[in-house]
Amino acid sequence: MSLRGHLLELRKRLFIAAAGLIVGMIIAFIISGWVIDLLSEPIEQIAHQAGREYTALNFTTVSSGFDLHMRIAFAIGLLISAPVWLWQLWAFVMPGLTRKEVRYTVGFLASAIPLFVVGLYVGWLIMPHMVIIMANFVPNGQGIAQFYDYATYYDFVFKLLLVIGVSFVTPVFLVALNLAGVVSGRDILKGWRVAVIVITVFAAAATPAADVTSMLLLAGILCVLYFAAVGLSMLFDRRKAKRDAKLLPPEVS
Repeated sequence: MSLRGHLLELRKRLFIAAAGLIVGMIIAFIISGWVIDLLSEPIEQIAHQAGREYTALNFTTVSSGFDLHMRIAFAIGLLISAPVWLWQLWAFVMPGLTRKEVRYTVGFLASAIPLFVVGLYVGWLIMPHMVIIMANFVPNGQGIAQFYDYATYYDFVFKLLLVIGVSFVTPVFLVALNLAGVVSGRDILKGWRVAVIVITVFAAAATPAADVTSMLLLAGILCVLYFAAVGLSMLFDRRKAKRDAKLLPPEVS
């Protein structure tokens, strides 16, 4: 295919992906009110526990409500339309890949996507506890109000879910590097002490200092995923060593 043909193909793929995203955003916009209610539940619980009348999600401009709906619609619409734009990306790249690269890419996506979704779910479970625990540090006295700016609150939730989701995919990248011959399973295992420390620090940074349960839960899941990646990498190394041994010519006596 000529350069012009590639550009036309890319334009068609991008148009279909954009159309899928728009449809996903429309669907997400319809349910965005329900999502906002879910996001507001921790704030309502804080207001009920603290007995404060002025504890709520705060909208400071005329277009704030619409802006929050659009932010949620884009994030969820991107997730809903993932099968469409991922397929368009795959269909554009696949003709230039070898059969082995296609097999590895399919395996990577088949592992990374479910782990990312599980990471989002774990982040969603942790998020309310983080909000409630951090609210306990606000003085509970007369005349104290606790307003949550909608944009700051949304960014906090979005970044938390994104970081935890990506962290769940990290072991898949380790396996991919192993399959590419960049690092061996033994090399990954040698750094287990550093990996555990990094995971613990990350879990402590991603969760409130007072919420030890959430920190241990997140750190434990990430450690299990890390050692699962080590086990798969060492299994692939063993298979590769056996395959290479069969290909070696017999020794001349």
